[in-house]
Amino acid sequence: MTFDGDARIERLLARHPDVRMVASGALVRADQLLVADGDLERAGGLLRAWSTGAEPGPGVTRVRLDPARRVDVCELAALARARGLTAGPNHLVHTQPMWWTGPAERPRPARPSRLPPPGPTRRDVTVAVLDTGLDPHPWYEKSDWFAAQRDTVGEVLDADLDHDLDGQAGHGTFVAGVVLRHAPSARITARRVAGGDGVGDELAVVRALDGLTADIVNLSLGCHTYDDRPSPVLQRAIAGLGRGTVVTACAGNTATDRPFWPAALKQVLAVGALDGMERAYFSNYGWWVDACAQGVAVESSFVRFAGFEGYAAWSGTSFAAPAVAGMIAAHVASGTSPADAADLVMASGPTRPDLGTIIRT
Repeated sequence: MTFDGDARIERLLARHPDVRMVASGALVRADQLLVADGDLERAGGLLRAWSTGAEPGPGVTRVRLDPARRVDVCELAALARARGLTAGPNHLVHTQPMWWTGPAERPRPARPSRLPPPGPTRRDVTVAVLDTGLDPHPWYEKSDWFAAQRDTVGEVLDADLDHDLDGQAGHGTFVAGVVLRHAPSARITARRVAGGDGVGDELAVVRALDGLTADIVNLSLGCHTYDDRPSPVLQRAIAGLGRGTVVTACAGNTATDRPFWPAALKQVLAVGALDGMERAYFSNYGWWVDACAQGVAVESSFVRFAGFEGYAAWSGTSFAAPAVAGMIAAHVASGTSPADAADLVMASGPTRPDLGTIIRT
């Protein structure tokens, strides 16, 4: 059973009136072009006739285009790239349980559970989770790392005020819990880049990445791009993290081999989902997928709202990726460098075409 993709798109467009679907099926913010800060001056001549202003910010400038000129932002982005500029549309990104052909289910309440005790550690390890936020939970609410950020990263649970949990609310809390189940000593740095409906955009992700310091970054979100090429703006932001940081990202739930970004970037570990030892029916696959891990009926921490008491079971590539991030984090805590830790995890199982390393979690 799958969701009606057209109906989901209609609801998304109704909730986000500034979003447009382009010919390839990608979703972009209308009349917005993202330009890397270092290229803004060179882009001025190209954009002057079309823009109504620019909003500089960490890592990237958002250029607003004049709606009256009816500019095709994808054509403009292609022209900018042809001139060697780092620019692109502001693609929507979305968290990855329920989307198009994703699992036809919401999270289900689960029984309370405990984290495994942390093993011996030789160093602190930090995992950044760019997602929907992070709510208090018994697994970590007394930690110093959560206390330092709890006032700024809370989940938005019911943005539409319909007394029901928003479709992707709790996603970030769940992802953080998956990391901690594999690396109980990890310190989570949360950045809220998507709302309770699971929708965010490249602008939020790029700005969250700017200046970020972490051993591992998990991105359980992404998108297909208008031209199936990587966003140069997001690619530059991830490269800016440096070789000392490992990035894991979900491969997406559209059941296709079409590249899903940022997972398909060479410097990112793209993680698909397994159902037992087989590919989960919703998981993306292809040459660009580096690994797969269990992604069906995963149990983790969750929010307290509308029948949920802080624990849930959920499915999606969103929850396979942080399992791999957590396994890498556990090796880092034992004294291994992030890059070497990633190599150890990637060498821990057999490989299969279009799925990469089969990682048992």
